[in-house]
Amino acid sequence: MLAVIMDEPAMRRALTRISHEILERNKGTEDLVLIGIQRRGVPLARLIAENIKKIENQIVPVGVLDITFYRDDLSLISEHPVVKGTEINFTLQNKKIVLVDDVIYTGRTVRAAIEAIFDMGRPQMIQLAVMVDRGHRELPFRPDFVGKNVPTSRSEIIHVHVPEFDGEYKVLLGKA
Repeated sequence: MLAVIMDEPAMRRALTRISHEILERNKGTEDLVLIGIQRRGVPLARLIAENIKKIENQIVPVGVLDITFYRDDLSLISEHPVVKGTEINFTLQNKKIVLVDDVIYTGRTVRAAIEAIFDMGRPQMIQLAVMVDRGHRELPFRPDFVGKNVPTSRSEIIHVHVPEFDGEYKVLLGKA
């Protein structure tokens, strides 16, 4: 059985708050870029960019990052991993990057994303925005911007739904 942790209005409120926090922490949009981690981090990054445009009337570039080949468990996942593609059509040199993902759990995705970013340039800083922080970190990463903290057991799983992949906005908690 899946429990609804956040519905669409709650997710939109959280993303609006995160957008304001990003602007406040970075003192506006100068040198700011958003990079969504494939898959569900991408539509979340685009929503944050839309919010920032409404708030500041400024367009913040949004990139797409595929970390498939940077994963430390690649050989365990598949002999033929599916690559979804990286699309970053702007320089990362001296930029304030906000990585956007749906859930932070062990921290391994964040480590892979940071490694991928440094292969493309040297940013001024990297910050992390996530819809859900579920705890259980194995690596020393902490998100800068969080939609909701959801303490979980290791036998539970968080599903973040976005219309592009799931037809709706929703965060669900269930058994693994």
